[in-house]
Amino acid sequence: MDLFMDKAEPEAWNDAERLSATVRENALRHGLTVQETELIKVRASQLNGCVFCLDLHCRQARQAGVTQQKLDILPAWREARIYEDRETAVLAVAEAATQLPLGEDARADLVAARGVLGDEAFAAAEWVAATINLFNRISILSGHPVRPRDAGGGLLR
Repeated sequence: MDLFMDKAEPEAWNDAERLSATVRENALRHGLTVQETELIKVRASQLNGCVFCLDLHCRQARQAGVTQQKLDILPAWREARIYEDRETAVLAVAEAATQLPLGEDARADLVAARGVLGDEAFAAAEWVAATINLFNRISILSGHPVRPRDAGGGLLR
């Protein structure tokens, strides 16, 4: 049985939750949409292989209005022509923040993303990406399980 970090160190978990809430509020205040923040979270979670966060953030992305098609082809977003400029900018930030160290291509992507988003939204996107990477690592190390759901999204018992 895995040791859940959130249960073993609830004070640290509560601090992480507060960080997440602050980052979420700042992202909205600095011009990111909920859809854009969820795209960041889903893409980083895909790259990290975090099934718990993927399950959570794919549902939250759909609830926020991200289309199923955009979620379905997200791993190939660079080849798709269905994402808006701001969406491709936040996806570039998600990938750069997740696939460290930064190479020349990632640095160029970040410069382009900053040009599209502006300084405040760009910094907010970086914070969202850094924060989901933290939560991916907590969930992966803890072995947080994914429970089966029915077609309506309810948990199966």
